[in-house]
Amino acid sequence: MQILKIVITGPYAAGKSQFIRTISDIEPVSTDYAVTLDEERALKRETTVALDFGTIAINDRLSLYLFGTPGQERFSFMWEHLAIGAIGYVVMVDSCRPAHFPETQRLIARFAEITDAPFVVAANKQDDQAALPPSYIRRRLGVPAETPVLPCVATDRASVKQVLLTLLQLIATQVQD
Repeated sequence: MQILKIVITGPYAAGKSQFIRTISDIEPVSTDYAVTLDEERALKRETTVALDFGTIAINDRLSLYLFGTPGQERFSFMWEHLAIGAIGYVVMVDSCRPAHFPETQRLIARFAEITDAPFVVAANKQDDQAALPPSYIRRRLGVPAETPVLPCVATDRASVKQVLLTLLQLIATQVQD
C-alpha cells in the first residue's frame, strides 16, 4: 500500500482538528490540551499543541496520512517537522473571522519557506451566514490564481473530501508538468 502524507494547517481555531476528525477512517490521534490564554479561550476550550493524525483510504492501494498542525505561532516549531515528506497541504481559514486573515497570510508565507509542496486554501464555515465568500478570502489573503480557494464545512464529510480531492488533482497536475 502506498501512503501519501498531507498536512492540514492554519491559524488557531480555523477547523484543522475537525477537518481530520470528519474524514479519518480511524479515531484520530490528537494532542489537545486545555487552553490557557484568555483570548484563545473565547474561541474554544482545547487546543492542539503538537499534532492531530488521521488516515483515509483512497482505494486498496492508496492511503492518505493527515497530519494537523497546531495553529498558534508559539507551536510553530512543529510546522517544519510535520511538513517533512508531505506531498501537499491544506491551509484552513475561518471564513467568519477576517481579523485573523493576517495570521493566515503569515502562516502561508512561513509554509512557503518550509516546503515547495502544492497547497489549497479551505475557506471553512461556509455554512455560517456570516461566512465571507472564497473569492473575497482569496483577495484578502493575496492567494495566487493558480492556488484553489475552496468553500469548506469541516464538519461535512463530502466538503472535506472535495478539498482533499482538489489537492490531489493539483498535485497530480504538477507531477505531470
